[in-house]
Amino acid sequence: MKGTKNVSKNHVAMYITGGIAVYKTAQLARLFIKAGFEVRVAMTSAAQKFVNPKTFEVLTNHHVYNDFQATEELEFVPHIALADWTDMAIVVPATANVIAKMSNGLADDFVSTALLATKAQKFVIPAMNENMWQQVVTQRNVQALAEDGIKVMPPATGFLAEGYNGHGRMPEPDDIYQWIVAKNEQKQDLNGINVLITAGPTVEEIDPVRYLTNRSSGKMGYSLAQEAADRGANVTLISGPTKLAHPTNVTVIDIMSAKDLQQKVESKFAQNDFVIMAAAVSDFHVKTIADQKIKKNGKNLQLDLVANPDILAGLGRIKVHQRLVGFAAETQNLLENGNKKLKEKNLDMLVLNDVSRSDIGFNSSENEVRLLQPEKEPKLLKKNTKENIANEILDQLLIL
Repeated sequence: MKGTKNVSKNHVAMYITGGIAVYKTAQLARLFIKAGFEVRVAMTSAAQKFVNPKTFEVLTNHHVYNDFQATEELEFVPHIALADWTDMAIVVPATANVIAKMSNGLADDFVSTALLATKAQKFVIPAMNENMWQQVVTQRNVQALAEDGIKVMPPATGFLAEGYNGHGRMPEPDDIYQWIVAKNEQKQDLNGINVLITAGPTVEEIDPVRYLTNRSSGKMGYSLAQEAADRGANVTLISGPTKLAHPTNVTVIDIMSAKDLQQKVESKFAQNDFVIMAAAVSDFHVKTIADQKIKKNGKNLQLDLVANPDILAGLGRIKVHQRLVGFAAETQNLLENGNKKLKEKNLDMLVLNDVSRSDIGFNSSENEVRLLQPEKEPKLLKKNTKENIANEILDQLLIL
């Protein structure tokens, strides 16, 4: 490797930074090696306090790079040599510190310097406490990475090192491997296309404490937004309240009620090419919201509910060039109800969900849907991850 440019296409450089999730990275290295990739590892000094570099030397059969300490085998400028050798650079686990360095071009150790010199595609796998991940400055840094073309994998939700469940956990090695392979083969067929997506539930207040909502997690809409952005689209996501991390390289507008959603969608509709209405919109709102918490007083309570406007049908009436996609959550007579909505709302496509199944749909990471289009036979997208379902929906939109 001395001083030569890489002519292969299977070189993976793993940049390991200091966090408790370091212990998972050995398995990730094994997955790439088993798949035929050659792997080299660089570690920060903090990472070496969690896992001995010898672990990776044995796994990869290569010296571990750290803090510019050259050995007799490294008779060159090591950070440039590694950067030139690399086809894919994976920063895992990516701490808030290294994300901040990368987003601002800082280079004060071997890892950050080699990353700055790397022209190959970079993949960042964040792992940190939920509070750190949700900080505005961290999200700003993540957004900057995405804008620079760096792929950032959203962290998982689960048990954190601090002893409680939260968002910021590093995904499992198998999931990371599959995500990187998929992103490395990502099409860029949505370049220049403006896409508007809605996601999540809406919330209708009853009083200062209570509200009407639904079980939508927002996962399907967020998957659509992330996949569209990764394929080159200019994506705006209008989202009700969820527990999900914002997709990267996506403009996110937060809303609460159906009225909020209608106002935001109508203001953005004209400048978008694809409009995908994946939000689960409340059918009703309370006629009069109570100023104070309603007391039960041992009596039954009746709420006066008023129908919300049909936002999707309204868009169907005014669309000109837009390709308009609706979602329908049904429990019975799926095709009959779906085809009725497709026609009545003047849609180009309806994504039909069977929410009576517990293994797909609400709060699940997987889905199975039918795509309905005017004068076409229904197309079944068999059970798959919501990311893969999202890509299949986008594929169909492109050929409408």
